[in-house]
Amino acid sequence: MASKNPLAIVKERFGDKAKLVEAVKGFATEDLWLGRVSSDRGGSKGLEHVSNAKLLRLHATFSEVKEKFGTRAKLIDETLVVLNRTKDQGFKKRLEAYPVPRLYDLYKSASKRAKAASATPKAQA
Repeated sequence: MASKNPLAIVKERFGDKAKLVEAVKGFATEDLWLGRVSSDRGGSKGLEHVSNAKLLRLHATFSEVKEKFGTRAKLIDETLVVLNRTKDQGFKKRLEAYPVPRLYDLYKSASKRAKAASATPKAQA
């Protein structure tokens, strides 16, 4: 069975694109959203001009982060713990400039690496 295209998923879960845009804008609070928009770089397009597939990915990512961590700050702190760099203030400052999808991807990949490293038995000498 073929997977549904993004438009079909939007219509099924949200009704139309405007409702999906409103759902994504609901996450645009200081807790999760990084205050960068296209108008900062001279553009004037908003979320209404973003593709359905990207909006669905953003909604899924923000939903997971909100459920697991609650805020960007907690996600950054947990990422630093997984990477064993809790005392590295320079790295923390760099992570604070990252948007939530990039932070969450970094967290998932780092936690997967940490889990794999702890699962492999160490060779005894």
